[in-house]
Amino acid sequence: MVNDGKQKTGADSQGKTDAGQGGTRDAIVRRRPLLKAAGAGTGLALTAGCLDSFAGSDGGGRQELDGPLKIGVLAPEPANDPIGASIANGARLAAQQLTENGGVDGYDVEVTVKDTKENPGTGKQKYQEFILDDEVHATTGIFTSEVLLNVLDDIADQGKVHLTTGAATPEASARVHENYDEYKYHFRTGPINAYHLGTNLVDFGEAMFDEMGWEQIAVLVEDYEWTRPVSQALDDQLGDTGVEVVMRERYASGTENFTPIYDEVESTGADAVLTAMAHTGTPAVVQWARQQRGFEFGGIHVPMQLPSYSAATEGACQFGITQNSATPKSEVTEKTVPFANAYQSEFGSAPVYTGYITFDAVKQYAQAVSSAGYVSSDEVVTELEDSSYRGTAGTIEYYGPDHEYAHDVKYGQDTVWPLFQQWQDGSQEVIYPENLATADYASPPWI
Repeated sequence: MVNDGKQKTGADSQGKTDAGQGGTRDAIVRRRPLLKAAGAGTGLALTAGCLDSFAGSDGGGRQELDGPLKIGVLAPEPANDPIGASIANGARLAAQQLTENGGVDGYDVEVTVKDTKENPGTGKQKYQEFILDDEVHATTGIFTSEVLLNVLDDIADQGKVHLTTGAATPEASARVHENYDEYKYHFRTGPINAYHLGTNLVDFGEAMFDEMGWEQIAVLVEDYEWTRPVSQALDDQLGDTGVEVVMRERYASGTENFTPIYDEVESTGADAVLTAMAHTGTPAVVQWARQQRGFEFGGIHVPMQLPSYSAATEGACQFGITQNSATPKSEVTEKTVPFANAYQSEFGSAPVYTGYITFDAVKQYAQAVSSAGYVSSDEVVTELEDSSYRGTAGTIEYYGPDHEYAHDVKYGQDTVWPLFQQWQDGSQEVIYPENLATADYASPPWI
């Protein structure tokens, strides 16, 4: 979960909106009416690809795969954004491995990538291109919650499976729970939703705060949409860890000068700041280190999840802690390190968290199609609901329709349980959970 020089980051990196978000459903391009209109001689011609995608139908809505399994990938700026690149390349590597191993029922797996530009209107346009022009069987990706929420009605209208691999808003799962028949095609393969991200911070705290000497905590959360459920989880549960919360601040989006905030933190006597930050993560950690502030620093810090971040900040992130899905050397499952090595070999860099999750999403979707024997979305939805897929970031299972987080990946030690890493000597060292730990927690030398 990471960023660039000004670090376009985010646990799902929120904050970019446009006039397209929240538009009326009447403005949405709907595939079913378009197909009906085409048959009525409106001049909208069905392409050969469109005809092919339905040629295997048995007349009851069940569509046999009769050509490549086509998956559309929605990613932000995959050419130069590490998060977008990892979404795109994780999908490409999964498709390559599947095809090399016989494909799905003998058919190749093909992925096409389109740039959402982290813009809700652009995301909607690219999704519609996938459906109308590329005739994909399913889609994956989407990094920001604003983009996901603006595309969610399109996903419902087209009735094609989408597996989210970045955006963390619980609103998507709430819609599945509240209106299952319409929104059941949405699944979140990862990360865990934003409320569970906050819960995971609390679970980390219960296990580690005492050992780390964090008795008084200042909570600093950037004011973007994705952090609201995180804040709620901390408000609900942080007291259970036994720490004293001496300061809570949702600071302004786009904050670049942290000096006044850090002066206030120091005035409280806090041992550490517990963070949830993405867009503002780089100036926050750089100023903390350069000013050698008298408190420790950690939580959810999306830029620190990037394997190259120490070099990018000239070491300023040293001793900072962040939650992460996986690191290139952490054996979250038996598949994690082999994937990271294959990714490094194929693309010349290590994957960001979205790469692990998107790789898992494509593999799990292909497995569901093969198990169903059809690409009919309703058949595949049933398979995904019943599936338990051992991936690179954990065991991927989904909450059922009756759960408040319907079709979200399950959070738990036996399913998906994020790790916590600390930057030490230019390396991402895992300090929690104990079974994955590669180092003990180290306090900054100036404290």
